[in-house]
Amino acid sequence: MKLLEGVRILDLGGFIAGPLTSALLAEWGADVIKVERPGIGDPFRRFERKKGVVDPANLYAPQFRSHNRNKRSIALDITSDEGLEIFRSLVATVDVLVINSRPGVPERLGIGYQALKAINERLVFCEITGFGSDGPYADRPAFDNVGQAVSGWSSRYRVGDDPRVLGPAIADPMASYNSAIGILAALYDRQRTGQGRLIEVNLLEPLIALAVEPIMHYLNTGMGADVYYRAAMSQAYTVTCSDGLRIGLHPGAVDKFWESMSDAIGRSDLPVTYPTRAARIEHYQSIAEQLNEVFLTRSRDEWLDILSTGDVPYAPERGVEDIMTDPQVEHLGTFYETEHPRFGKIVGPHRPVLADGSREIDFRPPPALGEHTAEVLTELGILDERIVELARLGIINDDSGSGG
Repeated sequence: MKLLEGVRILDLGGFIAGPLTSALLAEWGADVIKVERPGIGDPFRRFERKKGVVDPANLYAPQFRSHNRNKRSIALDITSDEGLEIFRSLVATVDVLVINSRPGVPERLGIGYQALKAINERLVFCEITGFGSDGPYADRPAFDNVGQAVSGWSSRYRVGDDPRVLGPAIADPMASYNSAIGILAALYDRQRTGQGRLIEVNLLEPLIALAVEPIMHYLNTGMGADVYYRAAMSQAYTVTCSDGLRIGLHPGAVDKFWESMSDAIGRSDLPVTYPTRAARIEHYQSIAEQLNEVFLTRSRDEWLDILSTGDVPYAPERGVEDIMTDPQVEHLGTFYETEHPRFGKIVGPHRPVLADGSREIDFRPPPALGEHTAEVLTELGILDERIVELARLGIINDDSGSGG
């Protein structure tokens, strides 16, 4: 099920935004060649530290593995003349290039869109920056939390003045998903025009787009909304049971679900007291407190049995440690298992989209740094003797077992 078979991508990204963009396309069968600095590679390779020490022979941190499945890695010094020449030869063979950096960095390296378009006019060049290509913030460094802050996103997920940041990255992945959409649109357009495109995405605007509901509420009413606005409007609750485990409920947006849940938990008075959605929105805090009091009287397993007898939107709140054992997740076959010849077993989630009922493809585990250097250079017609010489000069790292 390789819907993007035949699409060839150069990934010059680091951390999340760039690598995840190409990974999303690799999940559909695109051939992704990850270009990394010799001896260093994607900075995420080094994020797993044991006793504060990085093992240079094991640049394979979970953070790196998360965003680099189904890719080939070539370790190539594109700051050298010979490395840049090889890179330009690669550009002539690909459909897409993905890079995340500050504006101007690709141009300084001699790999900006205009320079590469002269080599390959069909190239789709995707550039992901912190704030866009120009403007008062353009030259600032930016990571995920910076995008969360300026977009207004983090203000929706913070109570009080705790300086710690909740949850996984969101600005980077949203930039990645929007980049992948832009790339696919450009590839579709290229079928008609024969021309590539420059696709530009930043860490700021995708989160503004994702938070469109509270933003539109303010723009159209002139009124701001507190952090519980969405949950109150949609009547969402997460209650705690007597064993400390939690259940997610979403019963109150539709009357029949509100009534069914109230009956199941022995609180048939709730629909009488709060008969309309408007009443439930107005008294959201009070209802939340009452529901918590009820659910604290039994264990989660007991409540799950009770809720299963009614027509109630509910689910147990899973931690990352027990997602895989959830019956529905097991049934869906959400997780895959593969093997890397050096690093052993790799487990992770499949792409979340099925095509004709399938998401199974033959895929590669995340690559070691430079694992496919010799393979890719051989495809360019570079002879083994030259590959050995390039490795000796430090222009490449070859971790494939041949060439250096």
